[in-house]
Amino acid sequence: MNGNRGYIAGWSRGAAGSPEARFVFVTEPAAVPADATPFDMRGVDLGHHGEDCTFETLLRRYQLTDPVLWKLAEIVHEADLDDERFDAPEAAGLDVVLRGLSMVCPDDEVVRLTGPLFDGLYEYHRRALLLGRPPA
Repeated sequence: MNGNRGYIAGWSRGAAGSPEARFVFVTEPAAVPADATPFDMRGVDLGHHGEDCTFETLLRRYQLTDPVLWKLAEIVHEADLDDERFDAPEAAGLDVVLRGLSMVCPDDEVVRLTGPLFDGLYEYHRRALLLGRPPA
């Protein structure tokens, strides 16, 4: 994974219907096992493409149209790229939390710990979409 924003991919495996997916963390593309699908690394299929971050690429590749996932993609995009393409005030906080966790925990533990974080973000934005306003 590149940086720390790839952690949402650990969460999104459940959102994409692949909860059995397993992750191997490597530092360079040459170290990716032959039977693995590399992601969030420079030059791989499931990485940054054009103006999209890896999470946006995943949503497009697997044709996921859930509007809440796309809202999370905006937040992750801004946390990762900080290019002001989206209005995502949550992005700065998400970036700090992910960076901090990556400083004190191994990658596999960060994936485990961030599951409830992304579940909470998903639920908040799901309810906001249903209500047409921020939930109480």
